[in-house]
Amino acid sequence: MQKFTGLGKPAALALLPLCGALSFMPATAQTPPPAAPVVKYDLTYDIISPVQARNGMVATEQELATKVGVDILKKGGNAVDAGVAVGFALAVVLPNAGNIGGGGFMMIHDAKTGKNVALDFREMAPQRATRNMYLDDKGNVVPGRSLYTHLAVGVPGTVAGLSHALAKYGTMKLSQVMQPAIELAEKGYTVSPSLALILAAEREHLGQWDSSKAIFFKDGRPLQAGEKLVQKDLAKSMRLIAKQGPSAFYEGDIAKKIVAEMDKHGGLISADDLKNYKVVERVPVTGNYRGYQVMSMPPPSSGGVHIIQMMNILERYPLKEYGADSAQSIHLMAETMKLAYADRSEYLGDPDFTKVPVKGLTSRAYADELAKKINPERATPSSEIKPGKPQPYESDQTTHYSVADKDGNLVATTYTLNLNFGSGIVATGTGITLNNEMDDFSAKPGVPNAFGLVGGDANAVGPYKRPLSSMSPTFVLKDGKPFLVTGSPGGSRIITTTLQTILNVIDYDMNVAEATITPRIHHQWAPDQLRVEKGLSADTVKILQDKGQKVSVQPSMGRTQTIQIKPDGFYGFSDPRNPDGRTLGF
Repeated sequence: MQKFTGLGKPAALALLPLCGALSFMPATAQTPPPAAPVVKYDLTYDIISPVQARNGMVATEQELATKVGVDILKKGGNAVDAGVAVGFALAVVLPNAGNIGGGGFMMIHDAKTGKNVALDFREMAPQRATRNMYLDDKGNVVPGRSLYTHLAVGVPGTVAGLSHALAKYGTMKLSQVMQPAIELAEKGYTVSPSLALILAAEREHLGQWDSSKAIFFKDGRPLQAGEKLVQKDLAKSMRLIAKQGPSAFYEGDIAKKIVAEMDKHGGLISADDLKNYKVVERVPVTGNYRGYQVMSMPPPSSGGVHIIQMMNILERYPLKEYGADSAQSIHLMAETMKLAYADRSEYLGDPDFTKVPVKGLTSRAYADELAKKINPERATPSSEIKPGKPQPYESDQTTHYSVADKDGNLVATTYTLNLNFGSGIVATGTGITLNNEMDDFSAKPGVPNAFGLVGGDANAVGPYKRPLSSMSPTFVLKDGKPFLVTGSPGGSRIITTTLQTILNVIDYDMNVAEATITPRIHHQWAPDQLRVEKGLSADTVKILQDKGQKVSVQPSMGRTQTIQIKPDGFYGFSDPRNPDGRTLGF
């Protein structure tokens, strides 16, 4: 984790010394004193300072991966080269979330063309997937079936996505950017205290499968802090991909081993499912907030749509006057979040299978209608909030990393296995941990998933559909130029975490370090609960409760990786909510 380096600011001007003694010389003989120098002081009063660099910057949840990305930039690679190298490195050094057995989204800003691309490499449901595959004969959801069995695994997209990004927008060879990850898997690295805690917490989850225990256990128990994690099979799989390209994963030896794993345990992924996987380039969803252009991931992510929807509502309020983490600001954000998440439950899904009213949801006119439902002095119970009607306005254990290079290219990537270590299943002989992303579908309308999110028909299970996501890799531009790149893991809380990071910078004039450490809040409509991190004053909590908010102090939310671009260079910060995170530049 980067070191906290608060800038010391002078509390008061130093008094100039009294140096003119009394003189009895005639006035005409006196020499006029020199003019006092003009002293300028920086009065921004930073509490904590971000990491600074001139030539490029990488922010990730794991220092070893950050170093891999910075080394690629130093060798002349661009942000995409570094971003792809980081993606493969995190699959090794952040095994609970980084992956080549999962999927995600990458936002790319191409400085040469000014083009912004939303790269969708989200997992897909196998061809044999059916709407009711997680229900028993009475129509009830079978606990754990969509999480901890081979039926939970979606067709992985990470290898296809990273390879596509590199081939189209990078400058280096796949073998070059993958070599650091291969070495980390082959030689191993020391387990950190944070990873050791996660391994211990997931003991039963991983301990069900011999292939998983062979990697993450020693002497019958999970690896402990200070021990070495070596992943020989993963190194071998990565070598094949580096040499043969993504076909090694989707059609070659790796594909055969994944299918064999499925066949042995009743999973659904077939050779055709892997062979037919496709990356999709989508148009980012865009909006404007107080003169800044915000660009984020479109469906099948719900993140970008709802960040912009919420900003459209919040822009009418003088948040800066109310103050960061004031009761009034938090109340208005909570009421706005309820409205957005109610719409999420009804309208969001895979745009290739269902019509998502993106234009309506992100319309300012629709935001005007929603804002009329907000009482600035009183919370509206979630039971009284229903999904709106945007159509007339039509015309956790994920990880995020951000990269910016000296030429103005940006990469924001959020990818995932879903829960910690996904399904917990390592495909035998590959070293690849498989996702449990099928739980992000709505197993049954109205029944919450692992993150408590409720969905409907738009996000029902179906062959080759991509499950709805909250992942929100996001850019902010100012006058058409890069200003901010950010994102976070955190399941359903990704959207609100990313939103608050941006508001903290734009509305409250925080630097990116301050914007990161400020306590966060979250409301997702159902359950009707305002979740807050510790750090809010008792007075603020009392005022919120008096307004009718059901406040609940819970564990921390999100682990943002944020870079700000200014005329004098890059300013970045890795969220201290994960002590293994690190931002570095050069």
